[in-house]
Amino acid sequence: MNTPTLFQPTTLRGLQIPNRIWLAPMCQYSSAAGDGVPTDWHLVHLGARATGGFGLLLTEAVAVVPEGRISPEDAGIWNDQQAAAWRRVTDFVHSQGAVIGTQLAHAGRKASAYSPFADGEGTVAAEDGGWTTVGPSPRAAAGLAEPRELGVDEIADIVAAFASAARRSIEAGFDLVEIHAAHGYLLHEFLSPLSNERTDTYGGPFENRIRLLVEVVDAVRAALPDSAPLLVRISATDWADGGWTPDDSARLATTLGAHGVDLVDVSSGGNVPADIPLEPGYQVDFARSIHRGSGVPTAAVGLITDPDQAEKIAADDDIAAVFFGRVALREPAWPQRAAHELGLTVDESPYPPQYTRGAWR
Repeated sequence: MNTPTLFQPTTLRGLQIPNRIWLAPMCQYSSAAGDGVPTDWHLVHLGARATGGFGLLLTEAVAVVPEGRISPEDAGIWNDQQAAAWRRVTDFVHSQGAVIGTQLAHAGRKASAYSPFADGEGTVAAEDGGWTTVGPSPRAAAGLAEPRELGVDEIADIVAAFASAARRSIEAGFDLVEIHAAHGYLLHEFLSPLSNERTDTYGGPFENRIRLLVEVVDAVRAALPDSAPLLVRISATDWADGGWTPDDSARLATTLGAHGVDLVDVSSGGNVPADIPLEPGYQVDFARSIHRGSGVPTAAVGLITDPDQAEKIAADDDIAAVFFGRVALREPAWPQRAAHELGLTVDESPYPPQYTRGAWR
């Protein structure tokens, strides 16, 4: 039989990725010391998915500055201690034949929040380890404190922080970098007119609202080796009147491609409360239309859980790969089950030799 598309290798900027089954970034809130250093949890979490057969693994949102963390327990890569700790993770993932990337992020007005399993809600107070948040405008996210509007000089510092984090990522052994510009975090906040009310060169018309993201892309691309792919995650739509739209996303993707982005990871929502029609594959059409409108490769994500469903998406010429999130939390070895259900033999499936006795047959 022909190898299912999900299990065919693909190449980004010369980097070969062994299959199209990719682990989506998922926050772990597990740097319990509050210092941004990844822990044994991160090694086991990502290592288990590498042994489970995912071809590309992306870390959780990794903060480029301390105040860019979603919660005090978020991981970071703003210093050398953090980068050294990430090296243990990247070395193990590579030992399993997988590729790993770091998702660089700044949470903006959604920072300094309690993690989902902490005792508290909303913005963490300073006496409890929180900090003053920043954003494009002094407009609060739902349930959180009002942020302080960033000055132009501070914006330049954030661009530089993304570049420094990208350099540390490569030193830590990551193969590629993804810039997080989705889900209502800082870069998305600048993109959307629902959160960006500025009147300077970073606000107002489309070209101004995308300016920060383009500056970050340029700085990160310059900090990376030519051989390292650069991805950007976007929210294709705010799902809200007057907000960011799929047409905006296709237009943005065209610009990103011209600035050296190799793939757009297409999610949606997260910036404002919205009624999102959740159903299996509900974001796939966005990825398809953005590729058709821009020519830039896209990856699909969002309630993709069934192997046959995933294979049909991967076989679409407009979709370069499929990201898996919550199902990967339930099943670290989902690719092994998918291989069995799609008709691959054990020898053709992504098992480490230690696990072949437990293979699906």
